[in-house]
This record gives sequence, structure tokens and C-alpha cells, in this order.
Amino acid sequence: MQNDAANLAADGRDDLNPALATGRATARRHREHAVAIVVYDGATAFELGIACEVFGSHWSEILGVPWYRSRVCAVTPGPVTLDAGLQLRAAYGAAHIVRADTVIVLPSVAAEVPAEICTALRRAHSRGSRVVSLCTGAFALAAAGLLDGRRATTHWTECGDLARRYPKVTVDPGVLFVDEGDICTSAGSAAGIDLCLHLVRQDYGTEVATQLARQLVVAPQREGGQAQYITAPMPELDSSSLFADTVTWLLEHLNEPVTVEELATRSAMSPRTFARRFLASTGTTPYQWLLRQRIQVARRLLETTDLPVDAVAAAAGFSTAANLRKHFGRTVHTSPQFYRRTFQARQAS
Repeated sequence: MQNDAANLAADGRDDLNPALATGRATARRHREHAVAIVVYDGATAFELGIACEVFGSHWSEILGVPWYRSRVCAVTPGPVTLDAGLQLRAAYGAAHIVRADTVIVLPSVAAEVPAEICTALRRAHSRGSRVVSLCTGAFALAAAGLLDGRRATTHWTECGDLARRYPKVTVDPGVLFVDEGDICTSAGSAAGIDLCLHLVRQDYGTEVATQLARQLVVAPQREGGQAQYITAPMPELDSSSLFADTVTWLLEHLNEPVTVEELATRSAMSPRTFARRFLASTGTTPYQWLLRQRIQVARRLLETTDLPVDAVAAAAGFSTAANLRKHFGRTVHTSPQFYRRTFQARQAS
């Protein structure tokens, strides 16, 4: 830990053409972002609610930014029967799915994925759409062939079945979501909220995503970067927690060097006992907890200020720009400078 603390101081294949894909992504940023929420028989009402809530146009006025234009779409005429027995008549069809910038595929209790869904997903993806599945919606993406050769996740109880049925897919059961760029998949149920907030964070930045999370009364971020790789999200510590005072102090002194010995002293424990109990209480080590908090400070500073990287590193507690680049790259999978340029490009658009 001391060393760690020191370190902290029509099925075209257009998607195979990088230039064409880049051009379409740029075009999307300069017009209203269309979201198609795909429903079919057996679709789950819970994930439908998540998608409609996060991408609903009412957030434009509340958050003060132009928001997504979302449409609930079905590929066949007539009502769709949801898992709870409710019937829904979608106002939009397959044409809106194919033209959407982001396509959200809901899970379904149906045994088979309709062929029309697979066709629409392939066409949308080939035209440059970002295709997203919530929970077991990953089976629809796999049936369409979109997950072949990719990493993906779904509800942990269904990961084994997904891997057996689609051996070309690398299934990861230990994460909340997987971001493969133009294809994203989430784990079960509430992990859909994590993935949707992640998409908002990509499109609008950390501050807007955090505001939205507060409105939804959920944790603003349960992720380690642009993709979720943690096996157990860290819980919030309430005032009764053994480490509440220590965590509060840490959050106020993130830019200062710290060791386990110092934290143990503040908590009136031996270093070994402190490290063991902190892990049991939070699901992570003191070093990893502190690293995540400092990465979030660095991201906010890169997004909202023009501070040089050296200054960002110092303010976030990384001491040097080299340390910041090392940890930022491992966690966010890009450099601080590229992250800043990408975010500023989104803001400008």
C-alpha cells in the first residue's frame, strides 16, 4: 500500500469502412440524436421504463441542454405484449430503428428473437448506429451476429446460456456493462441504468450525467472508466459506517499524499486491521477507492477547465503528469489530453 500511495502522489457492411463510420459519427454530433427503443413480444416493462426515462425529451428543460429524441419502435404492426401482460402499441416501426443514431434493445421473456428484429439491428448497425442491449437483450444482438468476436455481458444467470448458444461471443459475467464502442451490453436489471448513464456521460460529459443521476436518485457513477470492469460496485457509506469519518476526510484531502498507516491512525486501528475492515465494508482496497475518486476529480477538471495536465495531476492528487497519464490510461483507456479534446469536441457540437 505504501508503494501504491507513492504512485498516487439492407445489410450492407458500411461499418467495415472506418472513414465512412467516422463521417457518420461526426454527422450525428451535429444534429438531433435519435434514439430507437425496440420492443417486441415479451419485452420487459422495467427496462422499457429505464430507457424511456433516461432518453425522454423532458430532460432538455431540466438539464438545460438539447436532449435525445427517443421513439418506441416495433417491427411488426399491432400491439406488443410486455412481460407483465400489458399491451403496447408502438407509434414507430422498423424504418425508425434503421435510421436511429442509438438503438436500445430491451430484454424479452420470449424464447426466440424475431427474424425481423435481427434484420433491423444489422441494417441499423451497418448504417452507423450505436446498438445497445439492456440485460438479456444481448441475446437479440447475438442472434443478429453483432456480438461475434466481441466481449459482452448480460444478466449473470444467463451468461452461461449466452456463451453456449453463441460461442463466438466472449461473455463476461463479472461486470455491470461492456462498452465496445458501437456495441454496448449491460448486465441484469438495474445495471441498465448504469449503462444508460454511461452513454449520457459519453455524449454530454460527467457533469450532465451526474445531474441526471441526482434527478433519478441513483448513484451518479458505478464505473471505472469508459467501460465497467468492476465485479462489485462500491457502496455509499452512511453516517453510521465505521469508515464514514475517514472517507469524508479523504474526499476533502484527495490532493494530498496519504498512506494506510495515516488512515489507520485516523480510524484508531492497526494498518492491517484497517485494510481488512475497509475491504469488507466497501468491497475494495483503500488504494483502489482513493484511485477511483482521484480519477473522477481529474475527469471533471479536464472537462470543465483549461488547466494544464500538470496542474490537473496536482489537484487530483497524482503529483505528476506522468502518474496521471499512467493511472488515467489504465482506468479510462485513453490519455488525459485525448479525453479533454474529445469532450470539448462534443461540447462544441
